[in-house]
Amino acid sequence: MKLTTAVLAAGAALSLTTAVFGMARLRQNARHQVEHNEAVLARNQLDWLAQMSTNADLAKLWAPEDMDVEEYMQLLHANQQICTLSLRDRLGFVRNGQLPFYASTLMESDVCRRYWNRFGDLRAQEAEGDERAEHFTRVLDQAAKNHPQAQSAGA
Repeated sequence: MKLTTAVLAAGAALSLTTAVFGMARLRQNARHQVEHNEAVLARNQLDWLAQMSTNADLAKLWAPEDMDVEEYMQLLHANQQICTLSLRDRLGFVRNGQLPFYASTLMESDVCRRYWNRFGDLRAQEAEGDERAEHFTRVLDQAAKNHPQAQSAGA
């Protein structure tokens, strides 16, 4: 092989390698941007929930007509806990197989079960089309159904 052909081949290989690494870096940057955006949106939601669950005047503006404001504030606090777990799951901080454990732990709380009984169907509707959110919702729903209080209430 001539020297010029070898140099051209090496240059082409280097260009291809650089392009492959460049594309991988672009995909990684895009993934990180999506994760950053999710975290910012979740932070906004968590801040809103924190305000609503501690300020009766604000909660009164949003509470369903058939619900006491104090009860609504308690349910919003439960939602805050569920949203925090959801964010941890979306960002990959919940190890494989651990979500059912965390969901079960949340559902040990009466207020979380009350929240889920009232708003679980709404969360399922919100999750439609998002595979990860649908999985999260199914796991929480199963944890709520598996809790001894839920079983004795259905008997």
